[in-house]
Order: sequence, then structure tokens, then C-alpha cells
Amino acid sequence: MAGQQFQYDDSGNTFFYFLTSFVGLIVIPATYYLWPRDQNAEQIRLKNIRKVYGRCMWYRLRLLKPQPNIIPTVKKIVLLAGWALFLFLAYKVSKTDREYQEYNPYEVLNLDPGATVAEIKKQYRLLSLKYHPDKGGDEVMFMRIAKAYAALTDEESRKNWEEFGNPDGPQATSFGIALPAWIVDQKNSILVLLVYGLAFMVILPVVVGSWWYRSIRYSGDQILIRTTQIYTYFVYKTRNMDMKRLIMVLAGASEFDPQYNKDSTSRPTDNILIPQLIREIGSINLKKNEPPLTCPYSLKARVLLLSHLARMKIPETLEEDQQFMLKKCPALLQEMVNVICQLIIMARSREEREFRAPTLASLENCMKLSQMAVQGLQQFKSPLLQLPHIEEDNLRRVSNHKKYKIKTIQDLVSLKESDRHSLLHFLEDEKYEEVMAVLGSFPYVTMDIKSQVLDDEDSNNITVGSLVTVLVKLTRQTMAEVFEKEQSICAAEEQPTEDGQSDANKIKAKGGWQQKNKGPKKMPKSKKKKPLKKKPTTVPLPQAKQQKQKQANGVVGSEAAIKEEEDDISDKGSDSEEEETNRDSQSEKDDGSDRESDREQDEKQSKDDEAEWQELQQSIQRKERALLETKSKITHPVYSLYFPEEKQEWWWLYIADRKEQTLISMPYHVCTLKDTEEVELKFPAPGKPGNYQYTVFLRSDSYMGLDQIKPLKLEVHEAKPVPENHPQWDTAIEGDEDQEDSEGFEDSFEEEEEEEEGGD
Repeated sequence: MAGQQFQYDDSGNTFFYFLTSFVGLIVIPATYYLWPRDQNAEQIRLKNIRKVYGRCMWYRLRLLKPQPNIIPTVKKIVLLAGWALFLFLAYKVSKTDREYQEYNPYEVLNLDPGATVAEIKKQYRLLSLKYHPDKGGDEVMFMRIAKAYAALTDEESRKNWEEFGNPDGPQATSFGIALPAWIVDQKNSILVLLVYGLAFMVILPVVVGSWWYRSIRYSGDQILIRTTQIYTYFVYKTRNMDMKRLIMVLAGASEFDPQYNKDSTSRPTDNILIPQLIREIGSINLKKNEPPLTCPYSLKARVLLLSHLARMKIPETLEEDQQFMLKKCPALLQEMVNVICQLIIMARSREEREFRAPTLASLENCMKLSQMAVQGLQQFKSPLLQLPHIEEDNLRRVSNHKKYKIKTIQDLVSLKESDRHSLLHFLEDEKYEEVMAVLGSFPYVTMDIKSQVLDDEDSNNITVGSLVTVLVKLTRQTMAEVFEKEQSICAAEEQPTEDGQSDANKIKAKGGWQQKNKGPKKMPKSKKKKPLKKKPTTVPLPQAKQQKQKQANGVVGSEAAIKEEEDDISDKGSDSEEEETNRDSQSEKDDGSDRESDREQDEKQSKDDEAEWQELQQSIQRKERALLETKSKITHPVYSLYFPEEKQEWWWLYIADRKEQTLISMPYHVCTLKDTEEVELKFPAPGKPGNYQYTVFLRSDSYMGLDQIKPLKLEVHEAKPVPENHPQWDTAIEGDEDQEDSEGFEDSFEEEEEEEEGGD
């Protein structure tokens, strides 16, 4: 009777299959993720952008000869050793003999399938003479030959072979375990238990525990939870934070505390160098005791940040600490923006007056501080200092020029080439070309705004309490691309023409908001008065009767005059008939025009419905793409002279009420704007009907003076009343009626069949 057998791998062949699969599952993914990147590609990229970013600190730090790092070499050695082991095991597996083969008696007798009985007997005699033990042959081989001969000649053995694959009948099912037999050997039991105990009771708990302890200390954005708590406390405490207070709170992050971050360092020389910098900077309040903002690590970070904003030269021993602190600033400021937004949402959800929300100025100061930290500029410094070779000394020549008053980057780019060259005459040709290259690489972002109410019958009608969706399409270009087009258009318009033509061109060049309607306003077609036709003068009927009476009394003397008057009266009657026919034709024309206008309105309504349906489908597709696609956050490198790390261009997009100084929609951090990007900003409509004036802000987190502002007008209407009856709600009733009709039809059909059967 068949049974089951479990046996370990004595020969080790099965264990090689298991080991090959296990090593392959580790080596292949590890090579993909851990193999050191090719440094040549990075060097080529840096070489291509050298003309623009050559003077940036992060670029110069990247080009410095790195210190010999043994980690990439160790990674390569370990991965190559893993691949060598994998290939060796694969070769070993390919050379191993198969132990479990299907039994085939024809192969044992070296015969082709379908051989006759005579051929089988003849081959058996030849092999038995060769392998018989009495003849000095192999006994095992002779047993196999005899078994094969019996399987092909004996009916019972042949039947067992055909049904069970073995001439002896059903055999025990064998399960092989892909582990060598020495693992379960009693001699090695203590060693195996020690290995298992060390792996699963010591190493695994230590690894999982250390990972868990590190992960619970950080948020999803890799910011210490303690830092988020510190920011939440001080933002709630200081509702309106100016720039000075904001820098103080930023420096209190636990990322700068050596107790919570091992990368942060504290040296004995800090007690000497930091007070010297404090005296040079000045305006630092040290009297107020407000931990952790007044702790030594926080004071050091604040001093290093203020010296960076003032572009001061600091001792070499503090440069590394300053670079470490600056690299952390963008992420910490983004965390502070998130904290402010969360507190604003909590304040709106609560009705308590004691819970005061942070002001819009605090939020915007966080964004400005991010720009200042990246560019190394103080709050009210000129954006032109972001350019190379423009310092405080020669900035006055640019901003205080008599002819050109240049205050922003856009003002400088919009100048003609000759005017710009004359303005920057103090620069040499090479420096001027470098300034132009950097200036042309600055971003110029345009916004297209559209507000609507999705999932509504009338998406363009904004009602009280509805969820407004503002679709903002961002298009990113460089300054060089935009202003080259504008200058070419201006040059084409300024060609010398005649006086009359030049005046006409000037009028055409004005925008629609500049043109004034000086001529008389034209009346619409429906309100135009048609000129009246001149008609022959007729005498009214009452006057004719009076004249006849006078004639009878002798006032008017002749009968001919009476006949002429009668003819005039008949002419008047014919004129009145013509007027009536004209009125009828005019009413028919008006009816036709009304029909045409109704038809046009229906067509327009159908087109609007199709457009709304397409917009709804596009919004659904955008959401699906946002869920499925993962866009890269590598957009464009930021030109920053004093920032120690390569940073990408990111933006904040939000809606605010400038008059009330309130935040309407939460800021959206745009991290994937390479060429174009579509962003949806959602917020509830105001609670009262009326016209509202909002502003859409696009703020850079890296550049100063390149923010974009666009007005947003909303006309809020009263909410529609809830309908008591709706056609969609009558579907069940209609279905019941249809069902009743179908049942009545079936009953009548059955009655007709019964009548026909009765008649038969």
C-alpha cells in the first residue's frame, strides 16, 4: 500500500537548488539598488552647466576632489562576491544528475518504444549474458534489466507500470527536504540550536528594535517629532511672527542639538567664536530666557544663519557647521508651513475664541525666509544681488540710474541689449556674458486660472457653501525665452511709418482696458428705430362729417369739393389696410426671429453641457494620473551663490484674501514643475452671496523677487432650494408601472390562450 516518506537530502543536490534561489533573490535586487553610480555621467552634467552655475558654492563643493571613500569599493566587492557565489551554485546545479527520473523499461533495455516481444527477448539475452553476476557482471544492473524485462513481458507487471509507473505497483510518495541531513543529526543539535537562537532571539530583535526606535523619532518628511512639537508650541504662542522671531524659532529645531542628532557637532572653540560673531552681528537679544530657543545649540544655529544672511565671512572651523545648518533649513521651513496650516485648520474647526489662528503674515514670512536662506540675502535687500558680480558697491549704479530705474530682475531683463550693456558698463565682457547667461536661466512662470464647482449641474455657478475648485495651469519658461519674444514684437512695432499709420498702430497697440469709446454707442438691432415712410395727408373721419354738415348749410359752396373729400377718405382706408398687412408681416418676422434665438440658445446650452462633461472627465483623468504616476522632483537647479547644496526649483501655490489678511486655500507645494503643471486648489465658498476679490499667489522657495500674483473674482449666488420632486426619484414608480403593464399583458395573453384551447 502506498504511503508517504520524508527524507533529508543526503547527497546535497536539492539543497543546491534552494541555495541558488535564495542567493539570487538577494543578489539581483541588491545590485540594482546598491551598485555605486557612474561618476562620469555626473561629471558630464556638471560640465554642461558650468557656464551658468560655475560660481555657485554647491557647484564648487561638488567639483572638489572628494576624499577617498572606501564604502563604494566595499559595496562592489560584496556584490561581486555574491554574484560569484550565485554563478558557482548555478553551475553546480546544472552538473548534478537527476535522481528522480521516470521509470522507462525501454531505456533500461536500450530499445525503442514499440519494440516487438521477439526483440525484447533477444535484447534481454544479450544484456543478461553481459551483466549476469555469475559471468562477473553488475548485480544491480542485472536486477534492473530483469525488472524491465518483466515489465514488458509479464501482464501484471506491465499493467502496474502503465498505471503506477512502476512494475512493482504503487510506491510510497517521497518528499525531499532541501536541507542536508547533518542539520538534524543528533551530534550537531547543540550547534544548530545555538545558531537559531543567535539569529532569531538576538540579532533579529536588535535590528528590528533599533529600526523602530529611529523611525518613531521622525515624521514622514524625516523631521524629528520633537522639532514639530517645538514649532507647534511657539507658533501657537506667537500668533504673528516677524522675521526676527521666525529665525529664532527656526534655530530651536532639535536637528541642531547634538543630543538628538549625532550629525550635529559642538566644539569647545564655539564658546570663543560664537560670542565674537554675536558682537559683529549685533541686535541679538540674549536676556530673554526661553528654552530651547536660548540653549547653546539654538544660539549657535541662529548666529550662523544670521551671518549667512549678512554674507559675513566666518572662521573655517564653523563653515562645516554652517553648511550643515543651511542644508536643513528648507525642509524645516516646509515643516513650519505645515504646522501653521494645521493650526489654521484647527482654529476654523473650533468655535472657541481663545484658539487664535496664526496670521497670513507668519505664513508668508516662512516662505520669504526660505528664499533668503537659499540666496543668502536679508529681507529687504535687492533681488539683483542674486546675480554674480553685482555687489553692494556697484548696485547703486544699477538701481539709482537717472535714465533706468531698475529694481527687480524683470526690469533688468526687459531692457534692450544696448541699454542693458550701457547700464552694466562697469563689468568686463566676460563678466557681462556670465551675468546674461545667469539672468536668462532664471524662471518665468505664468498662471492660467479657472474657477468652477465640480460634480454640479451648473459648474460655473458658485453658490453659498459649495466646494469651489480653482484649476491653475502653471507654465515655466526661462527669462531669455520670454523677453526675446517680447523684444522682437516691440522691434516690429517700432519700425518707422507714416504719421497716420503710426497713430493707428499706437491705438492698436493699446490693450482693451486702455481703449475708450469716443464715438456714439450703437444701438442693438432689436432697439433700432426704422425710418417712417411718408404718407399722403388724409382728413380724419370726424372732420369729414363736419365738412359735409357745413356744405349742407351753405358754408362750402360746390358739390365737386364734396366728391374730392370722399376720394380722400377712400384713400385713407386703403392706407390703413396697408398698415395692417405690414404689421402682420412684421409680427411673422418677429416670431421667426424668436424661434431662431430659441434654437441658438438650445445649441449653446448643449455645447455648454458638453464642455462641462469634458471638464469633469478631464478632472477625473487628472486625479487618476496623480494616483498612478510618480513624477520626479528633480526640476531645474537653483542658482544660489552661497547655498552649500544643489537645490531644485519648488514653489508654493495658495489663495488668500489680501483685504482681510486670511488664507483661503491651504498652500500646495509644487515640486514637479518642469515645463507645465496643473494644480487644483479647493476651498468652501463664502457663507453669504456677493462678489469677492481673492488673490492667487505663486511663491518660490528659492528665488527672491520672482513671485507671481493674479486676482481671482468670485460671484457667489444664493444656494438653490432643495427640490421636492425630481425626475430621477420617479424611476422606482415608473418601474412599478412598467411591471404592472407587463403583468397585465401576460394575464391577457394567458386568457387568449385559454380561449383558443377551449374553442379547439
